[in-house]
Amino acid sequence: MLSLLAQGWRVRALCRRDPKELLREASTLEVVAGDLADDAALRQLCDGADVVIHTAGLVKARQTSAFTAVNVEGSRRVAQAAANVPHTVLVSSLTAREPHLSPYAASKHAAERVMAESLGSRLTIVRPCAIYGPRDRELLPIFQAADGSPILPLLGADARITMVHVEDAAGQVVSVAGGLPVGANLSICDAQPQGYSWRELMACAASACNRRPRLVPVPDIVVQSLGFVYELSRLAGASPMLTPAKARELLHPDWTVPPDTLAPGARPVRHTLDTGFKHTVAWYRQAGWMKH
Repeated sequence: MLSLLAQGWRVRALCRRDPKELLREASTLEVVAGDLADDAALRQLCDGADVVIHTAGLVKARQTSAFTAVNVEGSRRVAQAAANVPHTVLVSSLTAREPHLSPYAASKHAAERVMAESLGSRLTIVRPCAIYGPRDRELLPIFQAADGSPILPLLGADARITMVHVEDAAGQVVSVAGGLPVGANLSICDAQPQGYSWRELMACAASACNRRPRLVPVPDIVVQSLGFVYELSRLAGASPMLTPAKARELLHPDWTVPPDTLAPGARPVRHTLDTGFKHTVAWYRQAGWMKH
């Protein structure tokens, strides 16, 4: 959103929470109050737009039905509201190419399908890999562990994971929204589409925290078992990030990106994994999410 405004776009955003903090950073932002279940708000959002960028979605939920309600049915409503818009960009997920792994991945795959059925060649799908950066809470525990633990676990020994800093992800989405190209299915990652090993990721996270913990391989069965243990917290109303389904995603061996799926002409990435992780840790510390 801020990347769009910085490049001179007129931006209208659907907000279901008080946008006061957002408006402090983007005073020219036009706000439509509502959510993905509000058809009237979606029509107002899309009315007269040159391009719609659909980024909203659930990444964790207590029940599978919530993924369907938000990620699938919400996307269907966006597509209906954008029926007369020349170009719609769906920001999906790299996990959509492996829908069997988890309810989340299946819901992102289904969202792509329902939007494509409605919008055809006016839809561009972008699949970001793992996004990190300021305000991200999903990878925060990794940095907290790297900062405070003398031992860091290493997951799937042969797995390759692609990463992208949120600023670079936003920049690439803006390039796609500007028409590079319409009607494609694209991927988003940093300058290493071949990805990183878990050893590289955890060592880089530790370096960003100025730590040198011992890196210890963890058998897949341990990660899978922890997923089942945390799953029990659903009984208390929690929405754990580590579940059996999430464990399958984490242990999947190939989250690399085929270079021919990258957006042609997209803005070059600014952050390497090293600079991106350091930038993220600095923000966490300044925001009080991690100790100084």
